[in-house]
Order: sequence, then C-alpha cells, then structure tokens
Amino acid sequence: MSSDDLYVLYRGPLASCNYDCPYCPFAKRVDPPELLRADRADLERFLGWVRETTDRRLSVLFTPWGEGLTRSWYRDAIVELSHLPHVARVAIQTNLAARTTWLSDANPQVAALWATYHPGQVTPERFLSRCSALSEAGIRYSVGVVGLPDHYAPALALRAALPSDVYLWVNAADGHVYTAEEERRWTALDPRFGDSVRPHLSLGRPCHAGETAISVIGDGTVRRCHFIPAPIGNLYDGTWRAALRPRACSNAMCDCHIGYVHLKPLKLRDVYGDGLLERIPTGWPS
Repeated sequence: MSSDDLYVLYRGPLASCNYDCPYCPFAKRVDPPELLRADRADLERFLGWVRETTDRRLSVLFTPWGEGLTRSWYRDAIVELSHLPHVARVAIQTNLAARTTWLSDANPQVAALWATYHPGQVTPERFLSRCSALSEAGIRYSVGVVGLPDHYAPALALRAALPSDVYLWVNAADGHVYTAEEERRWTALDPRFGDSVRPHLSLGRPCHAGETAISVIGDGTVRRCHFIPAPIGNLYDGTWRAALRPRACSNAMCDCHIGYVHLKPLKLRDVYGDGLLERIPTGWPS
C-alpha cells in the first residue's frame, strides 16, 4: 500500500432487500420509487467523483443496507469502476441472489464480491450455482454466514461443497454468547472467527479510518467510518482532503469487520492485503 491509496466505503440510501432474514432490520423492505431514483442519482454523482479523482489509487467497497445487485446501477457501476486505471479494487456486499452474467463485462482483476449465504432464504443448490459461475468467470469472491446455532450444519455443508480456494468467513451473531465448544467449531470453519467473536476495545487506539479509509453516504458526507457519525468533510466540495489524518478511535468498542479491520493494533491489513475489501486473507488457502 502506498501513501496515495484510499479505501472508500460507500453507502447510498438504498435499504430494500429481497430476503426476509429474521436477524436483519431491512428484511423484505421495499423502497419507494422516489428513493430508488435518489439512490441512483447519488451513485452516479459518486461515480463522477471516482472518475475525476485520479491522483489517488482508490479501492471502493459498496456496503448497502439492502441488496444492491438487484439494481442495474450498482452492476453498471462495478463494471465501469473495474476498468478505471486508478481503481485497484471494487467490491460489494451481496446475498448473491441476482444473476452474475453481467460480470463478464467487468475486469476480473479488479471486481470482487463479498457474498453472504442465508440458509432458509435460498436453496444451497441455487447459491452454489452462483458461486460456480463466479469461479468459472475468474471473479474473486468470499462467502460467509452468520454464526447462529442453526446455521452451523448448512455452513459445514457449504464449506464441503465450495472449492478449497474460496474463503468462507463466519460473522459472530449479535447478542449470541459462544461457548468454548461453539467457538472451536466455528473456528474450524473460519480460522479468523476469533476476530469476530468478541468486540475489540478501540477507544483511544490508532485506526486507519479517517486517514487512509473513509465512509461516504449518498449526499457526499464523509465520515471516518460507518460507526462514528460525526462528519469530517464532504466528498464533493473537497473538504475530505484536508480532513485526512491519523486518528484514534472515539468509540469504546468495535465489533463489525468493516470497522475493526482498520484498527492499527490488530494489523488485519497485513492479514488481508489486496483482499481486504472482499474479505479474503492473503495467500488463502495456506
């Protein structure tokens, strides 16, 4: 990573999803047409900023509240960004329900997916068929599950069915306290599960967020990360540039991967390297 690298996490107003997972507050939410139009306009404005910001090497992760790949503008954005010479990586968090043929137009060296398997929302056969299509197309992707007790057997079957070079991650379920045996079983599936199972003390600890990583919402408001609401500037008036500097975290704890992966003492950027945005450890499998 050079001094010109900048990780950008983008989240527009989109909040609709085609799944109704009981652990998700946005399950089966339907966005009204005016919100979808606003989300599309906001994304197009963001794309314009990326096109013009050629003095930085950018890595972009879309983190929508809902499911973005059911919307054509997110698919088109990933394809376009994957071909810009100053974009090192473009990735999105997705349930992988949408078709994947559009990725044939993307640069497979740059475009990547962070996919989540939701047992009960999709058959394993359908989900695995999407994964197979990604593998055949040479697209980098990781697959993960929420570590709920009734997800363990489906996750075990998923690991057995996936190619060995596909990384399977496990997110600790909010509010669930893991026994030592549960932690051992989940860690056998995901060697990095220990990063997720307990919140990280972060208050006063140095973090890349606000220095070489920023969070952006639809209107261009720039924050250090998704979990610290205070703005530090705006993408479209240029104030984000002067705002970038080393900072210590102002939250007591950090318990989400897209946050704690930037905590400097954890050194997780060394663990993930170029696979940071799509959540694939360097050298996997090893």
